[in-house]
Amino acid sequence: MQIQLQREALLRPIGIVAGVVERRQTLPILSYILLKAADGKISFTGTDLEVEVIATAEGQVERPGEITVPARKLFDILRALPEGMAVMLSKQGDKVVVKSGKSKFSLSTLSPADFPKVETLDFKQALTIERSTLRRVFERTAFCMAQQDVRYYLNGLYLEISGKRLRAVATDGHRMAITEAQCIGEEAPSVQIILPRKGVQEISRLLADDHESVGFQIGPNHARLNVENLLFTSKLIDGKFPDYTKVIPNNQSKAVLLQRQAFREALGRVSILANEKYRGIRLNLEHGCLRVSAHNPEQEEAVEEVETTYAGEALEIGFNVNYLIEATNAIASDEVVLGLNDANSSCTLRAADDQTTKYIVMPMRL
Repeated sequence: MQIQLQREALLRPIGIVAGVVERRQTLPILSYILLKAADGKISFTGTDLEVEVIATAEGQVERPGEITVPARKLFDILRALPEGMAVMLSKQGDKVVVKSGKSKFSLSTLSPADFPKVETLDFKQALTIERSTLRRVFERTAFCMAQQDVRYYLNGLYLEISGKRLRAVATDGHRMAITEAQCIGEEAPSVQIILPRKGVQEISRLLADDHESVGFQIGPNHARLNVENLLFTSKLIDGKFPDYTKVIPNNQSKAVLLQRQAFREALGRVSILANEKYRGIRLNLEHGCLRVSAHNPEQEEAVEEVETTYAGEALEIGFNVNYLIEATNAIASDEVVLGLNDANSSCTLRAADDQTTKYIVMPMRL
């Protein structure tokens, strides 16, 4: 096999595909990219057995064929080459030779027959959604996913598709994020899936923030995303997501309207003196004022006051400050509505002008 492309035409697909490849692999072949070339088309495939990315590019194919190349080494070589250079890759014996100008690199290769393929069945459900919309859905929810939880179904993002509505839910058992978005095109059949953390992270990385649409296909065990010259496939988590609707408070007696920036900055300053292990802070709600305070084992204290129009009963409640900060950061509005009931009930956070996204945080005993 022998191909030739401009450095920039090669750098982008290699960079995207190499991002999927883990640096430390139990199988040596998983640290390689599979290159296939024929009829002026070149495909680049990378996988870690959970997710797979196939990028395509047009180039000069002097000899068709397929080879495997070390992903990270090839990417680093391309980044180090000068801009605008032509790059030639060719298989010579048991090596892959990369030539550009006066530079020449000889890399190891493994048999393309050993490169694993993500086995997929027919994709039956499909939806079309704007890139920016799907990216926004992930940004508003993904940070609430669990990490390496024994409840494996929490280590991913729950997607519920019905007609033209897409609902995403993420929780780690202490907090929850819920958001909704509208799809475009034809209505999709109802389906529920759990996309693993790696799949969510890679899709977020692939989505540019513009208004072009992407195709999202769903099969029995996999989900697939079509975007530009990329084909991304991810395994799905096989499990039953808990009934998240039971966690959503139906009625909250206290609604506190806060300036998002002021509230976020107050939380950030108070968090400096919060207990490093438990990260607990107190919210004291009084007439026209929300007092935020923290103590730590060194007997240090931080107190901040945030103005509000609240005029109801007083309330004291504890929360993990990190959960409040991350939820507030994800709200794209100048004003935040903090919903409360009592000291033992969860709180909700949402934008004052948006009902489609909501965050639920469980209280802490301090």
